[in-house]
Amino acid sequence: MIGVRLAAALVDLAVDGPWGPEAVRPLLRASFVHDVDGDALSPAVLDGLASWTRSLRAVFEAPGPLDRADRINDLLDAGVRRVRLAVHDDLPPHLHFADTEDDLVQRVRALTAGGLAIFAVEAEAGRLGVCARPGCAHVYVDTSKNGRRAYCTATCGNTHAVQRRRAR
Repeated sequence: MIGVRLAAALVDLAVDGPWGPEAVRPLLRASFVHDVDGDALSPAVLDGLASWTRSLRAVFEAPGPLDRADRINDLLDAGVRRVRLAVHDDLPPHLHFADTEDDLVQRVRALTAGGLAIFAVEAEAGRLGVCARPGCAHVYVDTSKNGRRAYCTATCGNTHAVQRRRAR
C-alpha cells in the first residue's frame, strides 16, 4: 500500500502545491524513502519527481481497467529495473522494486509503479480514480469494503451531494 499511497499523495501535491522540498520531503519520509535529507531534493530531483507525477496522474484518470493496466505497464517499463523479495527492519516480507544505490527519482519511480501494479492486481485494476466532485482534481485509492468510492474525501462527497440537491 505504501507505493500506491505515495503515488496518490504526489499527484495530490501537484494539485495543491507548492511543489518544493518542504512539501515533498514529508511524503517521501512517510513512505520510507531513504536519503531525502539535506540537498537530496535539488531542483533537478524535484523536476524529475514532478515529471513522473504527471505520468502517475494518467493512471488515476484512466477510463477503465484495460487503459489503467496499459498505463501501469508503461510506468513499470519506465520505473522498475528489478524486483526483489526483502525482509529487514522487523518488517514482514515485501517487494523492493529498486536498489538502494539507485538515485532518488529512480527509487520513487520504482516504488510508485510497483505499488500501483500490486494494488491493481488486488483491486482488479479498479478502485483508483479522480474525485467526482466538479472542480476537485484530487485522486483517491479506494480501500473500502464495497469498492464504490468516487470522492477523494467524505467532505467532497458531502459537498457534491449538497450541490446536487440545491441544483434540483
